[in-house]
Amino acid sequence: MKKLTPKFPQLIHGADYNPEQWLSYPDILKKDIELLKKAHMNSVSVGIFSWAHLEPQEGVYDFDWLEEIINNLYDNGIYTVLATPSGAKPLWMSEKYEEVRRVSKDGVRDKSGDRHNHCYTSPYYRMKVKQMDTKLAERFSHHPGVVLWHLSNEFCGECYCPNCVNAFREWLKEKYQTLDNLNHAWWTHFWSHTYRSWDQINPPFSNGELSIHGLNLDWKRFVTHQTVDFMKVEMDAVKAVNPEIPCTANLMHFYDGLDYNKFDCLDVVSWDNYPQWHRGNNVDIAARSGACHDVMRSVKHQNFLLMENTPSTVNWVPASKLKRPGMHLAASLQAVAHGSESVQYFQFRKSRGSSEKFHGAVVDHVGTDETRVFRDVTEVGKTLEALTDKIYGSEVKAEVAVIYDWENRWAVENAQGPRYGSRSKSWDGKGDGIHYIETVLKHHRALWNKGINVDFVDMEDDISGYKLVIAPMLYMLRNNFGDKIKAFVEGGGKILMTANSGIVDDTDLCFLGGWPGAGLMEVFGIWNESIDGLWDEDENSMVMSENSPFDGSFRCSELCGIIHARGAEVLATYGSDFYEGEPCLTVNKFGQGKAYYLATQADGDFLDKFYDVLVSEAGVKRNLETELPYGVTVHTRTADDGTEFVFVENYSGEEKELMLPNEYLDILDGIRVKSIKLEPYQVKVLS
Repeated sequence: MKKLTPKFPQLIHGADYNPEQWLSYPDILKKDIELLKKAHMNSVSVGIFSWAHLEPQEGVYDFDWLEEIINNLYDNGIYTVLATPSGAKPLWMSEKYEEVRRVSKDGVRDKSGDRHNHCYTSPYYRMKVKQMDTKLAERFSHHPGVVLWHLSNEFCGECYCPNCVNAFREWLKEKYQTLDNLNHAWWTHFWSHTYRSWDQINPPFSNGELSIHGLNLDWKRFVTHQTVDFMKVEMDAVKAVNPEIPCTANLMHFYDGLDYNKFDCLDVVSWDNYPQWHRGNNVDIAARSGACHDVMRSVKHQNFLLMENTPSTVNWVPASKLKRPGMHLAASLQAVAHGSESVQYFQFRKSRGSSEKFHGAVVDHVGTDETRVFRDVTEVGKTLEALTDKIYGSEVKAEVAVIYDWENRWAVENAQGPRYGSRSKSWDGKGDGIHYIETVLKHHRALWNKGINVDFVDMEDDISGYKLVIAPMLYMLRNNFGDKIKAFVEGGGKILMTANSGIVDDTDLCFLGGWPGAGLMEVFGIWNESIDGLWDEDENSMVMSENSPFDGSFRCSELCGIIHARGAEVLATYGSDFYEGEPCLTVNKFGQGKAYYLATQADGDFLDKFYDVLVSEAGVKRNLETELPYGVTVHTRTADDGTEFVFVENYSGEEKELMLPNEYLDILDGIRVKSIKLEPYQVKVLS
């Protein structure tokens, strides 16, 4: 059992706390302590946007106010997650040193202001950040109340300044060694864009080179490299003083600007979760939120922290809709079910002015505990206290892995075919184009519906320990992943690969000799001759063959791969168009395992039936071997002694009744049960 916060090994209930906004309001700071305790909160994150108060002018530091806050919190049993303030630089710095301000994609340097707009390459900014972090660590890292470092805030964005351009060229030199290697990898002979000097290479400026897909891909890799390198400067600074305090950084689920799998150098992964509850179908929202928890847990394949969520509303969407009764507790326990060791909020007290003065908070402008939101938060605090001794340190164990690879995402969304439109417009993949994220989520959803724990893996992970691997739209094969798939299936594993997979190598060059490339035609027993990209209004159907595990015809759309069986057994064929009767679903026995190929975008009703077959054949354990009503899902955490904690979650908005396969203990109610009734948005925790 790994303790994420060894100095305070408990489920954390806390919030972003910004006392620097209230230093001239001593009565409010005193009241905050009282309200924190009433809400059963045991930790707060402090200092995230405090640089202007910590260093009001260059070289002049003031940490006394922060020490007073941390001491007062600790004296009242409240621990501190201490942030480094690099996420928002002070105005004196950005005005005096223009190199710290980013240059945008159009080549224009930012003005002072806003946040998340510093250059990760700037030598001055790196020096000042290291200096600030070292001084904070020297003052506070041995304080008994400081349990975790919170590095910066929501790392994101990119800079096109001269320092970054030069660093990008050096990164490319190290990777490719020669221009001949780079020109071949990027296929620059197309349109006569061959590079003859490293100095000719620029990032993909908005008014420059945008058509070389290898360049676009490597630029995004470089941005991740530079961001992680900057983050390591912060980690090294605080750990040089006291290596015992773990470091985290708050990530953002499927954010496409950075490859979060490269952030596994963090001691602890934390993330910020803001699903738009009650905007449409809450079951769909819950399934997507669950996938986000899983992808964050899978960065290090260990428990994580929910660093931010809102207890009520957010103010940066068109409608600030309140959480309905019961939803806040349900959403909080969903995080815990997927492996979170905390429930934390942005923020504790609402700002009085500026950008997020109407963003949800534990304490509203009224400044009391007499609000429904405060009562909801208190209920979460009491629930976490009741659970902590039982479930803290228990882990999510999964027998199924879904491949989600950021580099594959970058490549497939930039590929200009077989469906081409603007890149996905939101984290859930909605918008025209290839719908990579939507495809990943669709397959995760089929498993979520059945109450099955799921890990996400990328192509640098080991897949040998899983029983079933799902490869949605694995367009790019990198890091010898074709060999990993071959070994996995040969050793007895079951894999499902979907349309538009095995098309290019790691520099986005198409495989020659047939798709899927990298030796996978042999594994899957098929040749994918071409792919028909359909318009949104088009559709086809999948007609199940006589030897299929179930009957029927099912709608398919968007992509229709024209495949030929070369040893594979045909399980379904297309129902119309010039390729009517041609295979669209196959299975191939290879070694001790089986490789399935789904050549089209299938709807959820097909996936629901098909995953029953895959799960059963692979011997995957369901978290409850019972029929789950619509909107109800189940996740488990397992303790070191083998005890399973079963979270039964109802997002349907209606009362649901569930017969259990055995007798269970309802942990929160303290009674033994053979069946349960779930109110709308209720979660039961059983063992």
